[in-house]
Amino acid sequence: MSLSVHFKFRLYVAADALNSAQAQANLMVLCRSHLPDRYEVELVDVFKEPQRALTDGIFLTPTLVRLAPLPVRRIVGTLSQTALVVRALDL
Repeated sequence: MSLSVHFKFRLYVAADALNSAQAQANLMVLCRSHLPDRYEVELVDVFKEPQRALTDGIFLTPTLVRLAPLPVRRIVGTLSQTALVVRALDL
């Protein structure tokens, strides 16, 4: 993948739940190390925006959605298995 490709992620979390906090921290470490200055992360708290989560088809948290580049990809969990996450997101 080209070094100029910008990645856009949306992470669905459940307020301050431990799994959600772990996923957020793991995502930030992953982005900083693999995509410096080439990423954007939007956080969606499903407790604050439950209808949005349902509309987007999110039934488990944490769920990470890679919106760009296409194709869209989804990963559920804390993102702690870095090698698998890197492969799944095609980084």
